[in-house]
Amino acid sequence: MICQLDSYPRSCSLLAFSKNFCINDVDTIDLKYMSKRLSLQHIDKKVRSLIYEEDHQKDVLIEGVKMIPLKNHVVEDGDFSELITLNEKGEFDAVPGFKFTQLNRTRLLPHSVKAWHLHLFKDEIWYIAPIFQLFVGLWDVREKSKTKGKTMRLSLGGGASHLLYIPAGVAKGSANFTYQEINLYFFVNKRYNTSDPDEKRLKWDILGEGFWNMQKK
Repeated sequence: MICQLDSYPRSCSLLAFSKNFCINDVDTIDLKYMSKRLSLQHIDKKVRSLIYEEDHQKDVLIEGVKMIPLKNHVVEDGDFSELITLNEKGEFDAVPGFKFTQLNRTRLLPHSVKAWHLHLFKDEIWYIAPIFQLFVGLWDVREKSKTKGKTMRLSLGGGASHLLYIPAGVAKGSANFTYQEINLYFFVNKRYNTSDPDEKRLKWDILGEGFWNMQKK
């Protein structure tokens, strides 16, 4: 943020609530508050009882699901990601045994929800470009899975480049919270067969409409 004081620009705090709040000299910052360790006793009593800690230990990774990070090379004229490499058997290096036979694309309109989709004998790998951000919901409905009944909420994109591997028997869906159209690409290891399509569906709100709402933490 730049503030115009007198006739030349000076740096302004990103925490500025008005154009008149500018930091002109680092000495004006009260250094006694920097790097000081506080306890809850230092917090306003009215606020103290309302504070809670987010428990990341509750986050569950569904059995077989893999989030595979990719290197995204950012340069002056854009960026570049190497999405897949194959071994001599034609299998994904990142997912041994996965031999893709088809690459599909679907377009998600702003504020749209697509759910729940389920395959019984087809695995998928999802990808979106880092400039977009897509919310993904996963639900393990496999009878003998160690994580049977568990759900996952995660994001693809958002400045990062990832592949998301989703095994058969894990229901999936997505929600586009943004104002942009998003192209989602997915690799599959079984070709679509009109006589046996393996395209199962569950109602989008079977876990409640709230599952597809943006959660504020």
